[in-house]
Amino acid sequence: MDQPGEKLAVGIDDVRAAAERLKGRAVVTPLLDYPLVSERLGFRLLIKAETLQITGSFKFRGASNRLLAAKAADPTARAVVAFSSGNHAQGVAAAAKLFGFKATIVMPSDAPAIKVANTKGYGAEVVLYQRHTEDREAIARKIAEEDGALIVPPYDDPFIIAGQGTAGLEIVAQAKALSVTPDMVIAPCSGGGLIGGVATAVKDAFPNTAIYAAEPAGYDDLSRSLAAGERVANKPTAPSICDALMAQMPGALTFPIHRKLLAGSKAVSDDAVLDAMSFAQRHLKLVVEPGGAAGLAAVLAMRGELKGKTVVVICSGGNADPDMIKRAADRGDPLL
Repeated sequence: MDQPGEKLAVGIDDVRAAAERLKGRAVVTPLLDYPLVSERLGFRLLIKAETLQITGSFKFRGASNRLLAAKAADPTARAVVAFSSGNHAQGVAAAAKLFGFKATIVMPSDAPAIKVANTKGYGAEVVLYQRHTEDREAIARKIAEEDGALIVPPYDDPFIIAGQGTAGLEIVAQAKALSVTPDMVIAPCSGGGLIGGVATAVKDAFPNTAIYAAEPAGYDDLSRSLAAGERVANKPTAPSICDALMAQMPGALTFPIHRKLLAGSKAVSDDAVLDAMSFAQRHLKLVVEPGGAAGLAAVLAMRGELKGKTVVVICSGGNADPDMIKRAADRGDPLL
C-alpha cells in the first residue's frame, strides 16, 4: 500500500532528461520479434536485447547518466568509485573512460572472471573483497574519502534509476512502432533500479500494462517485501548462479516505486534460468547471462497463463563465462 504523501525518487520527466543525456552515447537496443517462436509458445514474445548495449548490459545507461549529471554539476569532478559483482562495474568503468573519470571498482572475489577482466580492460582499478565477510560499501566509502571520489551506487540513486528507465522509453516507442500494447513487461531485479526505471516509463504510456520483476529463488526479497508492504532482507542461503541478482533487500529509493507500479515479482530456480539461457541460444540467437535470463525464465515457466498475450522480456545482460554458456547449451532444447 502506498504511503500517504510519499514522493517517488524518480518520475517520467527524470527518465526523459536521462534519455537526452544519453542520446548518441548509449545504444538504442532493438525490441526483437520472433513470430515463429511466438507461435510455438502460444503468446507473442518480444525481447528487449540489452545484451547488445555497450558493455553487454543495461548498466551502462545508469552509470553514464550519473557521471554526465555529475560532470554538469561540477566540471572539476574527476574520480568515481563503485561496488558491483560485475555489470555495474563494467558500466561505470566504461562510462568513466568515455567521460574522463578515474574509476575504482570494488568487486567480490567470486565475480565471473569475464566481468573482472572486462572491468580492468576499460581502464578501472579493481579492488577485490570477500562477499560473505567484508562490507563492500564500507570499502568503497574509504576509497572515496581517500580519492575525493563520487560514489556511484548500483541502484539506489535517482540518476541511476532514471538512466535505466531509458530502456523503458525505448520499449514504449518500439511497441508503438509495432502497433502493440504489451500485456506484460518483465525484467530481472536485484536492487531494483532497472525495473523501477522501466516501470516509470512504461506505466506512463501504457497504464494497463502489468509490470513484473524476476528474481532468483532464495533471493526473492522484492516479492516478500511487496507482500509485507515494507523492505525485507534475504536470509542466508546457497548462492545463485544469477550473480548479478543477489542484493540483500530492495533499495530505499527503488522500493516505493516498486510498491506503486509493479504487479508483482516472480522467483525462478537455477534450472529454469539455465533452460532460459539454452532457449535464448537456440531460438533467439542471443547469449544471455544467468541474471539477464531471469525474466525469460519466468515467462517460460508461466507459458500456460500467457496464451494470446503480448509479453516484453528484458534480457538485461550477456556477460556469461564460457563454461556457463556451455552448461546451458548442454541442457538441450526447452521447447522439445
